[in-house]
Amino acid sequence: MNNNLLIGVFPDEDHLVEAFEKMASKGIKPVEVYTPYPVHEILEGMGNKTRISHAAFFYGLFGALGVLGFLYYAAVISWPLNFGGKPFNTFPSFIVVALVATILIVTLLTLFTFSARAQIYPGKVVEVVHPGATDDKFVMVFDKTRLGDNETVLLQIISEYGEIEK
Repeated sequence: MNNNLLIGVFPDEDHLVEAFEKMASKGIKPVEVYTPYPVHEILEGMGNKTRISHAAFFYGLFGALGVLGFLYYAAVISWPLNFGGKPFNTFPSFIVVALVATILIVTLLTLFTFSARAQIYPGKVVEVVHPGATDDKFVMVFDKTRLGDNETVLLQIISEYGEIEK
């Protein structure tokens, strides 16, 4: 474990949010916050916005165009079959296959994007900050080198709402 980290452990969501808001008013921002479930006040307060939804949109757009293009090529250009007197380009018959294939493409590419962004891969050694970090405790991690003069204020706020682990 890194000796430059200061860890605040909180028993519940209310104490975590109150401590976070008090720290934010003093200009102190944690490096990371670990919670058993999403806490929206913390997510908004951290200011880290994800762009994975934009990536998923473009995966869906290009995936749908690619699937429809492939279906058109396969049914009209490469192997045109006259079945039941229908025209070669029977677009309505492509819709269900294109929808399902697009959902599969978006799901897989978004999963791979998230895994690459989070640096999750098989065999990675996990660094556990606190044993109860995502089980039943709410944990805030601070970098001591970034705190400067605010360390005493931070220690006071953490001890008021939770406990300190060094």
